[in-house]
Amino acid sequence: MNVNNPGYKGAEQPIKGIALICLAVLLFASHDTLSKYLSGFYPIVMVVWARYVVHTLLMLVIFVPRSGFSVVVRTKRPGLQLLRALCLIGTSLFFTTGLRYIPLAEATAVTFLAPLLVTALSVPLLHERVTRNQWLAVVGGFVGVLIVVRPGGALFTPAILLPLCSALCFGFYQLLTRLLSGIDSPTTSNFLTGILNSLIMTALLPFFWSTPTLLHSLFMIGLGTCGMLGHMLLTQAFRHAAPAMLAPFSYGQILFAGIYGYLIFDHTPDSFGVIGIAVICLSGLAVAWGQRKR
Repeated sequence: MNVNNPGYKGAEQPIKGIALICLAVLLFASHDTLSKYLSGFYPIVMVVWARYVVHTLLMLVIFVPRSGFSVVVRTKRPGLQLLRALCLIGTSLFFTTGLRYIPLAEATAVTFLAPLLVTALSVPLLHERVTRNQWLAVVGGFVGVLIVVRPGGALFTPAILLPLCSALCFGFYQLLTRLLSGIDSPTTSNFLTGILNSLIMTALLPFFWSTPTLLHSLFMIGLGTCGMLGHMLLTQAFRHAAPAMLAPFSYGQILFAGIYGYLIFDHTPDSFGVIGIAVICLSGLAVAWGQRKR
């Protein structure tokens, strides 16, 4: 799953930024593919636990020696940080559970409603102004979902609510990230989210433990590594290019998810699925364009 803009100071090397975000969304799609595969063998809690524990251990190795543990975990708003962590863990649990029942490309596309939800929720929660065109884009995104899960279609089941709930949680996560961006550093926010979610999932783990094979253990390590590296590359991408320039390339994650779905799970979206995914992408791009104009 992708994250919001961690901060932008000028478009210095746009080609480098585009290359970094393309690699980041490839890693995110790889992360989701491993999640879908592993969820077929192990409880969802265990899969999500592996993702956060590996992510947190990597952050400990990379960032703590540079700044010191006390500096990295220092926050001025612990309550908001806990709420942010819970939103992200909800995103992971809903999305990974949904992958058991929903094809990878379609589930990924539905979660890309998150930027549209952020636009809608920013009005009552952040008191931001949203233009008529942006509201039309939000409505267009939901129309895209309706096309994907049309009545009578194979995805018209209660399971489609799982990626929708994941998108909603991720929308709140992005709003809280925006609130905390001027309070705590991105490193502190990301590290606290990782360590809090690792502790929560570790507390639940004894009730869901199933000893993995050696190969699956390596996949779990790869799962957390893909998530961690994807976030780092995304952060670097926004340091080299403007968010509006990078926005179209972030939707490459849906393309990569479709390729993985075809190669590994032998699934190809039908014509309505392709149309619905295209509508969701165009709606998200319209919101990004509106933000650029503002």
